[in-house]
Amino acid sequence: MIAEDALIARYLAPIAGTGALGLKDDVALVVPPQGKDLVLTKDALVSGVHFFANDPPASIARKALRVNLSDLAAKGATPAGFLMALALPAGLDESWIAAFAAALGEDARSHACPLLGGDTVRAAGGLSISITALGWCDAGRMVRRTSGRAGQRLLVSGTIGDAALGLRLRLEPDAPWARALPVSLRAHLADRYLHPRPRNALALALAAHAAAAMDVSDGLLGDAVKLAAASGIAGLHPRIMLDNVPLSPAARAALDSAPDLLQTIMAGGDDYEVLMTAEADRVPALLAACSAAGCDATEIGELVMAEAPAFLRADGAAVPFSSLSFQHDWPA
Repeated sequence: MIAEDALIARYLAPIAGTGALGLKDDVALVVPPQGKDLVLTKDALVSGVHFFANDPPASIARKALRVNLSDLAAKGATPAGFLMALALPAGLDESWIAAFAAALGEDARSHACPLLGGDTVRAAGGLSISITALGWCDAGRMVRRTSGRAGQRLLVSGTIGDAALGLRLRLEPDAPWARALPVSLRAHLADRYLHPRPRNALALALAAHAAAAMDVSDGLLGDAVKLAAASGIAGLHPRIMLDNVPLSPAARAALDSAPDLLQTIMAGGDDYEVLMTAEADRVPALLAACSAAGCDATEIGELVMAEAPAFLRADGAAVPFSSLSFQHDWPA
């Protein structure tokens, strides 16, 4: 196992940004640009919970950074840098660390989000990575989760369900629906699970036109309920037209083969798309801005005053779900 000082100097210092002070101090120094607010988010990834222990180190690195970038995107914030705590299990060889750091550096550069500092420790159990990402937005313009109101339209970026199906594919490679998929569609689903696609290109569109937003990490339906509840308005719920939810060709083919996969697609999580609301008269501008930024958004429903959330087919028939999102189980 490589010594901590050598690990930092060899693999992490080369991908650090200006504010990191060469990773030679215990802190980073970041000066917010004039007229900007600082936006911070933190996500932890744990082996066996958020990724498989035998996933490629490059994939683990990219996922660890990108899930945080997704949170910044949903706030209309531009990435500025990140701090990382890396807990490495005994026996992890240096080639793994080299591949992890190389991919992390590539992603940090491509998203203009440099490493600013952090900590490396020996893990008593499996690998864990905790990243705190920093971003900027115009002062007072962060897109909050709490701003949902009745009558606002619900929209979502990209496509839904690919990552959750990718996980199912990993766990059940011989399921009939999985075997029925062409190799190219299986590869698409597997890639979406391994490599989230944070929608940072949409930050300016959201800041200009969205009323409320959050990233979809635990499942579209459950996250829509969370967004409505965050408003603090009793009786505010999402009404989602399921047939309008955008699906990739791979997800569509899987669903056509096994209709019971609707549960996985709508509530499985790991989408890392942006769920947003907008006033009805702002929807055309928001859709156009998202398209111009390179990631289409789709209107899927609205926020309404009602007794409960509603998930409907085009004919108005309600569809029941056994659960609405992924939930961590905590010890009693």
